[in-house]
Amino acid sequence: MQRRKWIPLVLLRKWLTAAICLITFVALFSVHVHIVPSSKDRRFNDKFPKPQDLQSWTRELAPPHLSKAPLPTPKLNGSRKGYSDYEKLWKPPSNRGFLTCTKATPNYTSPAESRGYLLVHTNGGLNQMRSGICDMVAVARIINATLVIPELDKRSFWQDTSNFSDIFDEEHFMNSLANDVKIIKKLPNKVVNATRVVKQFISWSGMDYYENEIASLWEDYQVIQASKSDSRLANNNLPPDIQKLRCRACYEALRFSPHIEQMGKLLVERMRSFGPYIALHLRYEKDMLAFSGCTHDLSPDEAEELRMIRENTSYWKIKDIDPIEQRSKGLCPLTPKEVGIFLTALGYPSKTPIYIAAGDIYGGESHMAELCSRYPLLMSKEKLASIEELEPFFNHASQMAALDYIVSIESDVFIPSYSGNMAKAVEGHRRFLRRGRTISPDKKALVRLFDKLDQGIMTEGKKLSNRIIDLHRRRKKWGKNSIIHRTEYRLPNFKDLHLPMPKDPNFLSQVI
Repeated sequence: MQRRKWIPLVLLRKWLTAAICLITFVALFSVHVHIVPSSKDRRFNDKFPKPQDLQSWTRELAPPHLSKAPLPTPKLNGSRKGYSDYEKLWKPPSNRGFLTCTKATPNYTSPAESRGYLLVHTNGGLNQMRSGICDMVAVARIINATLVIPELDKRSFWQDTSNFSDIFDEEHFMNSLANDVKIIKKLPNKVVNATRVVKQFISWSGMDYYENEIASLWEDYQVIQASKSDSRLANNNLPPDIQKLRCRACYEALRFSPHIEQMGKLLVERMRSFGPYIALHLRYEKDMLAFSGCTHDLSPDEAEELRMIRENTSYWKIKDIDPIEQRSKGLCPLTPKEVGIFLTALGYPSKTPIYIAAGDIYGGESHMAELCSRYPLLMSKEKLASIEELEPFFNHASQMAALDYIVSIESDVFIPSYSGNMAKAVEGHRRFLRRGRTISPDKKALVRLFDKLDQGIMTEGKKLSNRIIDLHRRRKKWGKNSIIHRTEYRLPNFKDLHLPMPKDPNFLSQVI
């Protein structure tokens, strides 16, 4: 009888033991699945295409999963080294108490009565046209003109048929500047056949030229047509309110059209899914190399092709260029190979995501191979978006450039390989927005180091890295010949108009 009482207890014990074993087994299996690899290890690696997927840097990839959460700040893991790496590679610089420069002074008035109409034919690529439009807004204010929405360049190297409203938000542009200049979409019918003069304004002209010589044309004409827009207005000695008007036009009124803004933000979100990223304006494109006469590391056939392009482009005035002398003066864009050496020397690891803000790289894979080998995660519009998503922008070079502009503005670090219009515009806009850090390579000094590498006099390693880091550090220091002095502590070249005004009220009188 006693043995029968124990039988249920024994069975219950066996059942409980089996259940415990099963639970333990499931728990162990679950831990195995979730901790290999850890979320920390997956932060970059599981989003990186495998090397075999990057055989062609221009190959289109399926768009990555879009995270709805904002990008977190790079984790420092509490270590001194982690903080040091963040400081060195990603931390934005201090704004040093600067303020934005768009607010008009108390003496600024509404626009005077219009004396006629100003037509504008812009010229150049996207950023050249942007700066020209801002100049023409200021000119219209100076000569009391009604500005007709500018006509964009459709004849230059890029052959882009886009109109103003295809690239910029036309209504926003007009409304934003309503208290500065009267702007209309097209010339009224009543003055279509009115007397007009086509005039190429003298480059870098000041207030006197426009107030006297150009404004005097109203006596004989109702319409003044500017045949070019770039570099028309002086860089210095303009009244503060005219400078600030140019700033407002550039950074507040010239907003991209909604379809460009939407696509640009989508590219930024997809780029951020890889983590903090560099936007590299790799100006190693056919038009740039042909225009500048730079042929370093190119084959004789490639050099001859570029020479012929320059020779046959009528509006490029300089035909005979010594490429060796050009490079030694720091006037050539860095090659993709040189950019890779530069980034490695600065300490950016090979897993750094890099967005290539550029058109077709000259020579394609043949010139991109070494940069790809150093930094496998090279992304571009064509990689981040599908053919269907980019189809509306194809064959419109300025719209494609606008997408690159947006991704560059939003990047954690912006690095231009050449200090052209795009580089200056993006650097200025980022400084105006207090956005990220910008690294401008000292090309003249760098090519000397790169030549020593080619000659075997120097090898890559700590010595080269220290030299390049020291070059960059000295460019950031205050001083008569420093990059900061030249671009941040004087009023402007147009490219500097983004510069926030310091709190010192006497600053303006000190620099003009």
